[in-house]
Amino acid sequence: MNESKIINDYLKKLVINNNSSLNLNDDVFFDKSKKTVISVDTYIEGSHFIDFKKPELVMKKIIRSSISDLICKGVLPRYYFIAGAGDRKSFSQSNLKKILRSLRQEQKKYNISLGGGDTVFSKKLSFTITTIGYSKKIINRNNAKLDDDIYVTGNLGDSFIGLTILKKKIKVKNNLKRYFENSFYRPSLHLSFSQKLKIFANTTIDISDGLITDLEKLMNKQKLSYRLFIDRVPISNQLKELIVLKRLKKELCVSNGDDYQILFTARPSKARIIMNIAKSFGVKISKIGKICSPTTKPEILDQKGIKIKLKTKGYVHKF
Repeated sequence: MNESKIINDYLKKLVINNNSSLNLNDDVFFDKSKKTVISVDTYIEGSHFIDFKKPELVMKKIIRSSISDLICKGVLPRYYFIAGAGDRKSFSQSNLKKILRSLRQEQKKYNISLGGGDTVFSKKLSFTITTIGYSKKIINRNNAKLDDDIYVTGNLGDSFIGLTILKKKIKVKNNLKRYFENSFYRPSLHLSFSQKLKIFANTTIDISDGLITDLEKLMNKQKLSYRLFIDRVPISNQLKELIVLKRLKKELCVSNGDDYQILFTARPSKARIIMNIAKSFGVKISKIGKICSPTTKPEILDQKGIKIKLKTKGYVHKF
């Protein structure tokens, strides 16, 4: 059983007269009357991060991953609550000092403050982060329009390679190793740019589970399709180098998630304003596809226009 089935077949039965839950079809709770936006995320050692040998980096990863849910909605995160479950080794004085220093850095970088939380003893290390922001409006899922252009910020695939290196599944020279591991632990978030999303974006999502998986989540309740051009999906020069060096497939590298870039759709008429705003904020923006009629099947095309079949579209939460 996967996450979506649990939500649709069970948890949605608990959502009664509660429009703020967005029918459990988004990553946030939005109380419009109180202008309050909330997201909740849980991170488990061995699943979301390999180990806790570098607690200062793990904390950066989970904080940025958590506030990304609000940022992609055009909402500034303001407070976060953190619940940690672990043992004496995980929460040793040495580790706690590193955690504190890292959280202070993230608070300063993203102008957020700790609101509270909880700690419990557990042999399995985990963290749950609740993020709160305030806004009159958010950008919802499932609001794509026929003929919308599909855009993405930044580069994709670096975090996946970083995780692959950390798992010792691939060996690279030290400069590339540092670059990709840093991309995994420190996802780049576009805080200021996100405040302009409401001007042009019809629908948005952050790329956590994978480009294709999250694109399909973005429009899962709509009778629409898509065409995606894999050669237009942006990747770093370092990943380009590695793809040639290791004979990797680009479509595999960019479809595994953990990028936390913003995926959004917008009308073709908004193309110029999108590029102008992106340029003014120094944010890389790429147009990678099109929203199509449901009469056509979803397509992922290579540089020659040939359809690509993916072995996996991204990460699926299974139970």
